[in-house]
Amino acid sequence: MKFTRSAVAAVAIASTLALSACASESASPSASGSAGSGLTGSLKASGSSAQKNAMQEWINAFQTTNSGVTIDYQANGSGAGIQDFNNSQTSFAGSDSALKPEEATAASTRCAGGTAINIPMVGGAIALAFNVAGVDSLTLNPKTAAGIFSGAITKWNDPAIAALNAGVTLPAATIAQFHRSDSSGTTDNFTKWLLATAPDAFAFAGGKDWVAPGGQGAKGSDGVAAGVSSTPNSIGYMELSFVMSKGLKAASIDNGGGAVEATSDNAAKTIAAATVKGTGNDLALNIDRKIADGSAYPVVLVTYEITCETGLAAADSALVKAFLTYTASDAAQGALAASGYVPITGDLLTKVRAAIAAIA
Repeated sequence: MKFTRSAVAAVAIASTLALSACASESASPSASGSAGSGLTGSLKASGSSAQKNAMQEWINAFQTTNSGVTIDYQANGSGAGIQDFNNSQTSFAGSDSALKPEEATAASTRCAGGTAINIPMVGGAIALAFNVAGVDSLTLNPKTAAGIFSGAITKWNDPAIAALNAGVTLPAATIAQFHRSDSSGTTDNFTKWLLATAPDAFAFAGGKDWVAPGGQGAKGSDGVAAGVSSTPNSIGYMELSFVMSKGLKAASIDNGGGAVEATSDNAAKTIAAATVKGTGNDLALNIDRKIADGSAYPVVLVTYEITCETGLAAADSALVKAFLTYTASDAAQGALAASGYVPITGDLLTKVRAAIAAIA
């Protein structure tokens, strides 16, 4: 992901100057702050590994402009990120799934009686990356994907896979399947797609923790990507950015409307069709997992930044607000697609910015 530093600086300075008044309650202006933004202090955050690549670039850019600020983001998985946030160990969490009711209850306690809100910030395709010698193009549908990840399909030349890939020479090799070993929003979204589209072929519980038998677990999207990259005849699910950074191949998915390639543009069409199910500034989304548009890649996730609308300590609130104002800027969102992510756009982005402005 390549950011234009001048654009980053302009956006970040504008947003942070607007917030410097509230920041001054707990963080005095510092002459060492780039362009005199006045922001100083440190933030800790953790969670989604799917957004790791985007978050690294955003943090680097923001800290370059605001040299008095340090942001530490640990990509330890969505489940761990929510737990860290609810245990008051971090100021915001990244999660590829919105807060569940029991998590929201704990979050309201952590927010000192205030409300924790889900703010969509990074979209992405969940790619089924494969490493099969001699196979450059692969199409799967929900039933074959469910068969592979449930252990019912164990060979690459299985008739069900071959029927979708006329003209492709598939080896009689055992499939090495990789899944997440940690509590993961990517797993949650992937299994939601399987359960919505192939419930008869995937008879296992969904959620952040992988429970289907077989396969090999790996920690984080980067761990799954590394496993697939180094293992012949393998397949694994991961955010598209990791496919691109590892130089892997990704299967096209036929959700009923024809095979669709895993690209940012194609995933964006599915995300654009999502509707907000949250209330007020809580922007949790409903995603149509059964979408059968021949131009919309159906296996997607949206990473939320989860924080307190009210209830954070004043210093943390000012810094979280400034940083998220930057990540929701045109410059920051516009840089996402180059690395395989999907930017938030249109009316949803307007709502995202309003939710961030309400943080106090």
